[in-house]
Amino acid sequence: MNEKEILKRYWGYDSFRPMQDEIITSVLNGRDTLALLPTGGGKSICFQVPAMVKEGICIVISPLVALMKDQVEGLKAKGIQAVAIYAGMGKREIDILLDNCIYGKIKFLYLSPERLLSELVRVRISYMNVNLIAVDEAHCISQWGYDFRPPYLKVSEIRDIHPDVPVLALTATATGFVRNDIIEKLQFKQPNVFVQSFSRKNLSYVVMDDEDKFKKLISITSKVKGSGLVYVRNRRETAEVAAFLSRNGIAADHYHAGVAKEERFKRQEDWKRNRIRIMVATNAFGMGIDKPDVRFVVHLDLPDSLEAYYQEAGRAGRDGLKSYAVLLANKSDQLSLKAKYTDSFPSVEDIKKVYHYLGNYFQLAYGAGEGLTFGFDLADFCKRFKLGVIKSMAALKFLERDGYLTLSENIFLPSRVLFIVGNEDVYRFQIENVGFDGLIKAILRSYGGAFEQYVSISEADIAGKIRASFKDVVKHLNTLQELGLLSYLPQSDQPQLQYLRPRLDFNHMDIDVKYIAQRKQIQTDQVNAVLAYAEKKECRSVQLLAYFDEPGSEKCGICDVCLAEKKLDDADQLEDKIDFEIITLLQGTVLTLDALVPALATGNETERLERIRILLDFGKIKTDGKNFYL
Repeated sequence: MNEKEILKRYWGYDSFRPMQDEIITSVLNGRDTLALLPTGGGKSICFQVPAMVKEGICIVISPLVALMKDQVEGLKAKGIQAVAIYAGMGKREIDILLDNCIYGKIKFLYLSPERLLSELVRVRISYMNVNLIAVDEAHCISQWGYDFRPPYLKVSEIRDIHPDVPVLALTATATGFVRNDIIEKLQFKQPNVFVQSFSRKNLSYVVMDDEDKFKKLISITSKVKGSGLVYVRNRRETAEVAAFLSRNGIAADHYHAGVAKEERFKRQEDWKRNRIRIMVATNAFGMGIDKPDVRFVVHLDLPDSLEAYYQEAGRAGRDGLKSYAVLLANKSDQLSLKAKYTDSFPSVEDIKKVYHYLGNYFQLAYGAGEGLTFGFDLADFCKRFKLGVIKSMAALKFLERDGYLTLSENIFLPSRVLFIVGNEDVYRFQIENVGFDGLIKAILRSYGGAFEQYVSISEADIAGKIRASFKDVVKHLNTLQELGLLSYLPQSDQPQLQYLRPRLDFNHMDIDVKYIAQRKQIQTDQVNAVLAYAEKKECRSVQLLAYFDEPGSEKCGICDVCLAEKKLDDADQLEDKIDFEIITLLQGTVLTLDALVPALATGNETERLERIRILLDFGKIKTDGKNFYL
């Protein structure tokens, strides 16, 4: 099938969205391609369709595990075989999945960038028939980008393994400088670059300086009908703001990475299906969620960068209808944002201290830890060692960049099992150990394929089937693992931290001081751009487009600045029109005030009286105390 037939068969669309066709053609012609499409512009279609046209497997690099998992499930639902490998998976589990990519019919292998650091993954990729390398959120490869992820620098190593395979890099937000950096870091040959305008003609950008943000939020929700999204800086605020909205009769809920997985999914679905009107969330919410009818996105705090703001605000109005992106920012917010990055940027000593405390936290001896992965609770770590969360997170990113460790996002990994002995051995074990028979039967009957690969299980469901407690099921599974019958990987819902090198002492650590200074300058520039956007009385759309290297664009006419200018122009025109009518009426005649005011056609009574007073003050008209004349 050709690309349009594949689009119709698997996605049900008759035609591509703007620019998708050109991007896909470029990829099918073997060209390295960089595509900048706005949030909701259909980036995934650009690599999924050409990968289906060509023989072989497409490798997709993505930093967003939740999005990877969603896309894998979406492809499987269409009958397309896809797998994802990310931090937190066991070596045996990864081994089986990679084998399936080499010998099976898998069309898409999704990898988090951290997985590219593994020799096992790189060796197996060399045996695969790779038809395309897709790099999603490609701005993460650039240290000048707003969300630099050091492991992304390893993506170019796949090019060394498969030098003739084209690369498609995709992002929604990148300045001209970042675009060039992406092309260089991914070693593009004869690059094809496609940039869809960052202009959103249906989106009204508004900045409001208001001390009482909660009151203003209620005002916005009453004036703008429909579904909304409110972004706040931390988890505590999500619950507070959602509760405030609920108390005021507005159906709202909150979302952040710390909410249990099942509850997060339920809240997300309730919002998507309009069972609740407003979702209050941290920036953990929104990636990959296709809800076209969001009428407003409100930011209650200043964002860290214009790239992040544009992406989050861009979740409003994907259906092309009038929508609003509102930023509530007062002077204290501006001071807080400056202070956040001035006071929270780590020194070399801070970075080494965080590294030292990590070793103590995981109880690692010096020289130990290489290759080990741990579930990591950042809040607990910072509380235990009395560290600031923001500064510690920044320190971890520098340790990641210098190759000491990698840190993934929050990942929900369900419990998985794999039988590591054959059918006959399991059957013999059941006969000899009757106490485990019910548990083993429940697994084999409920979860197919557990002899070939890891399968996701629910301990609670198994407990219900065999009439045992959850605790007993976990205990028996661990016993079966100790006896060598199966491999059991319990569920986790934490970020995963992996040591890439053995633990070192301070004297043997090498921290790139020049790079720290560079990142500090980048962050300062990004914060200054946000502050300028909030303070500058220039068309908001023009400011954003200029930032993303689209200078000289026309005013949008619908942002707060444009509307204020229009109001002033309208007021001037109103005054001129009332003045003209007054002078015309008084030519060759005299009128009392009671006769003059109702004879005017323009403005209300207050506006007419004001213009009469001003014309008298300037001597344009005269009065004898009773009548008015020229």
